[in-house]
Amino acid sequence: MGGMLAVSAQEAPLIDPFGRAITYLRVSVTDRCDFRCVYCMAENMTFLPKAELLTLEELDRLCSAFVRQGVRKLRLTGGEPLVRRNIMWLIESLSRHLKTGALDELTLTTNGSQLARFADKLAEYGVKRINVSLDTLDPDKFVELTRWGKFDKVMDGLAAAKSAGLAIKINAVALRGVNDDETDRLIAWCGREGYDLTFIEVMPMGDIGGETRVDQYLPLSVLRADIEKRWTLTDLDYSTGGPARYVRVAETGRRIGFITPMTHNFCESCNRVRLTCTGTLYMCLGQEDAADLRAPLRASPDDDRPLDAAIAEAIGRKPKGHDFVIDRRRRQPAVGRHMSVTGG
Repeated sequence: MGGMLAVSAQEAPLIDPFGRAITYLRVSVTDRCDFRCVYCMAENMTFLPKAELLTLEELDRLCSAFVRQGVRKLRLTGGEPLVRRNIMWLIESLSRHLKTGALDELTLTTNGSQLARFADKLAEYGVKRINVSLDTLDPDKFVELTRWGKFDKVMDGLAAAKSAGLAIKINAVALRGVNDDETDRLIAWCGREGYDLTFIEVMPMGDIGGETRVDQYLPLSVLRADIEKRWTLTDLDYSTGGPARYVRVAETGRRIGFITPMTHNFCESCNRVRLTCTGTLYMCLGQEDAADLRAPLRASPDDDRPLDAAIAEAIGRKPKGHDFVIDRRRRQPAVGRHMSVTGG
C-alpha cells in the first residue's frame, strides 16, 4: 500500500486559510485510560466500541499520509496511549520516518503508569522526550484526582524513563483549591529531578460528572504572579511546537511552561490538528467542526490519493481560533466531547 511505504519525499506543506503551515499532528490512539481524572472523565465512562477504532495499521497509514504532506512532529495521546494493545508496533513502524528524516520528532503524552514496561523500547524506537501528566506529589491527593491511579507506579515509570535517557516534561493541570498549594513543591521537585514543568488551565470539555470546572478553574496569570513572589522567572523565546509559553526558573535552571487557552488563547500561531482513534480529524480543539478520514482511508486501501485530498480539504476549513469559555451561568462544557476522545 502506498501509505505503508517509507516517505521518501514530501509534498507541499499543508497551509490553512490563515497562512499557517500545519506541521504537528496529535493522534489519540485510544479513548481508554487506566485513570479517571476528575477534570477529564466521569468515573463511569462509556468507551467507543472496538470495531469503531482504527486498526494500528490504519493509524500508521493515516499518520504517514500527514507526514507525506509536511507534518514534522507526531504526538501519540489518548486516553492513555500505552494501554492500547500492541501500541509499540505502531511506534516502531512510525519510527521509520525519523530514520528517513521526513519526521523531526515522534513523542507521546502519558500518565506514566506503563512507563516502567515501555521506557526502554520507546528510547530504542527514537522517542527522545515525553510529557507525563502529573498534577500532585501527594499520594493521597493523587488517588483523589485520578480515582484509579497508583502513585508509586507512576514514580517507578518516571524513574524508568529517566534511566532510559528520555527527556521528561511534567504536565500539571492547575486546579483551584486542589493543587494550587503545591506549586512550589512541584517546581522544586522538577528542578531536583531534571524535569521541565508545564501548568495547564483546565479546559471546558466533556461531562465529568459531579465536578464542575467553574469551581476548578484557576487562571494561570494568577498562578504565575504567585510563583514570582518566590521564584525568579525570565521569559524565554522557546517553543516545542506546542502552545506553551516558557520561562526559565533561575533557582533551578529548568523551564516552566504556561498553557492558557482561557486567559490568553494561542490560536494565532496554531500549527496543529488532532486525529481521533476513529479517524475523525479536528482542525481545532475548541471547535466541533471535523472531517471523517476513516471513510476515504477504508474506501481506497491501495490508493492514497483520496485520503490525501480529504486531508487537504479538511485543512482548508481550519478555523482561526477556538471559543473556549468557562460559563458560570450555564455551568456546562463549551465542547461536549471528552479530551480523551480528541487526543489531549
